[in-house]
Amino acid sequence: MKLSIVIVNYNVRYFLEQALHSVYNAISNIKAEVFVVDNASSDESVQMVKSKFPNVKLIVNQDNTGFSVANNQAIRKAAGEYILLLNPDTLVKEDTFAKCMEFMDNKPKVGGLGVKMIDGSGKFLPESKRGFPSPSVAFFKTFGLARLFPKSKIFNKYHLGYLDKNKSWEVDVLAGAFMLLRKSVLDQIGLLDERFFMYGEDIDLSYRIQKAGFQNYYFADTTIIHYKGESTKKGDLNYVKTFYNAMILFAKKHFTGSLASAFILFLNLAIYFRAGLTLVKNIFKKVHYFLFDFLVIFFGIYFIKDFWANYFYSDPSYFKASLMQFNAPLYSLIWLLSLFFNGAYDKPFELKRLIRGLFIGLIIIAGVYGFLNIEYRSSRAIILLTTVWSILFTVAYRYLNFFFKYNSLNILDGLSSKVIVVGSLEGSSKVRMVLDNVHAQKNIIGIVSTDSAETREDNVLDSIENLEEIVQIFDVNEIIFCAEDIPSQKIIDWMAILGSNIDYKILPQESLSIIGSSSKENPGELYTVDVRFNIADSVSKRNKRLLDLLFSLICLATLPICLILIKRKVSFLQNLFNVFIGKLSWVGYNDSNSEKLPKLKNSVIANDQSFKNKSLSESSRYKLNFIYAKDYEVTKDIKLLFSNLKFLGGTE
Repeated sequence: MKLSIVIVNYNVRYFLEQALHSVYNAISNIKAEVFVVDNASSDESVQMVKSKFPNVKLIVNQDNTGFSVANNQAIRKAAGEYILLLNPDTLVKEDTFAKCMEFMDNKPKVGGLGVKMIDGSGKFLPESKRGFPSPSVAFFKTFGLARLFPKSKIFNKYHLGYLDKNKSWEVDVLAGAFMLLRKSVLDQIGLLDERFFMYGEDIDLSYRIQKAGFQNYYFADTTIIHYKGESTKKGDLNYVKTFYNAMILFAKKHFTGSLASAFILFLNLAIYFRAGLTLVKNIFKKVHYFLFDFLVIFFGIYFIKDFWANYFYSDPSYFKASLMQFNAPLYSLIWLLSLFFNGAYDKPFELKRLIRGLFIGLIIIAGVYGFLNIEYRSSRAIILLTTVWSILFTVAYRYLNFFFKYNSLNILDGLSSKVIVVGSLEGSSKVRMVLDNVHAQKNIIGIVSTDSAETREDNVLDSIENLEEIVQIFDVNEIIFCAEDIPSQKIIDWMAILGSNIDYKILPQESLSIIGSSSKENPGELYTVDVRFNIADSVSKRNKRLLDLLFSLICLATLPICLILIKRKVSFLQNLFNVFIGKLSWVGYNDSNSEKLPKLKNSVIANDQSFKNKSLSESSRYKLNFIYAKDYEVTKDIKLLFSNLKFLGGTE
């Protein structure tokens, strides 16, 4: 056996499916075996592997054992001369394995090999080649100097930015996403250290390879796609803690004396520093539009009242202080709530939702204005002018933010405004079917065919040989490749040629799912003909939360009546408070296993409340959850609430 491939999977079924297709294409002329170790996935990964890849040697764990343990399970059973540790969110070329093993066959001192990796947008991943995390290296990386000076030998030793990414080099550390290892070397140095749950195990193994007198190499003559952000999500605090704790474990294991103590102290400080930065960054990403809109509206009122006082009344002090102390915060809050519930903060951005939110806010404020005491009725003109002001500045801010992020002003249609499908007519039909099934709004302008005989068809723009020209002529934003019609090698090569300003997605072989990822920091996109759950839509989520708030306010307004009707009064008041602050929802799943369904908050009333006096099987209760999620409408929650008022404090 020449090669044993080990893939550890955890809840990335569709990426795993694509990876396995590319793996089997790449081993068609190699004596190889493929292991998949599933770490208790809940997304039917195991069933997919069993049905679509019967030759895979599948190991199913009942718990998430971690990356090192899972890899070792397969390595112990592997018979290959070479062991490849491969992430499930990767795509390899048809000749990747052959080229890598040929290189190692000719260099017996090479114990481990990594390759050139790009993300789903075609950008080079700097972790393809790395240095060991010494105290100075870790310091420069943690505090951003490596990013400021990417080509520096002093500041960027972590990613070895001074080494040409298009040439092969001896390096210190191999990336765990693709580690080709000699089995004989593993037999000598030992398997992955199982104390590393995730992160750090690749650094530790690379260090031990070098310590045993072997070399680690970065091999640039082949490229793979690594949808970084899929197998691990990097934008959260848990990642920061896990990563730096792994570095601490590495330091304790391999460093000694004062150097180790200083390094460990620095890493502990780095955990808090990076955690703080991550927290601030995540909060800003979530609230920056909301915060900007508030400031625009509030200060818009401030400037407009001064302008109107001078222009219309010729009296700079005409308006009372109550305008800024009471009216401005009230109006700003009403406008923000209107924007939120009209979907102005949903992705992708739609101008109509922003405008609608501002005008509905205007109508609500106009209604509120009539109920205010005369001393708080400042001026209708200020409300109207603030509406115009808000439209201008909120739209301008979104355009500028979009431009600096994507170097494009095409915000109205989003990045996917001009899409082409690369493949056959049959493949493009499958793409359209998947997109139609999930109601994805894609402006497909045509097909670039892999079959020259199809170029005469009306919807075919040209043949694949002229893809670069087509992209330029039609200003294409997104390309969907049909993997059944074009090999992985060509897909990756085209991504390198066309660059990272385009979104790339792939319809894998024998699949009805379109997958891709435009950034290593964010989760990828997935379109599949599998069941579509209405409750997962942003509109449904928002409507459900709005119902929770409105019903809570109704309960507060009619509290004496509610306390008479509802059985468990103290529990009801607790539930009312928890729903209002967002800890609970009024209606949700019953207590059957709902792991495979979209996540919802714990609820006061279950969707099977009508069947409380009947004995339902676990299967029936799950089906009720499934139907509730799939066909969710806010009216269903309303019916359940009013028909089960007496249970708002819970059941006995």
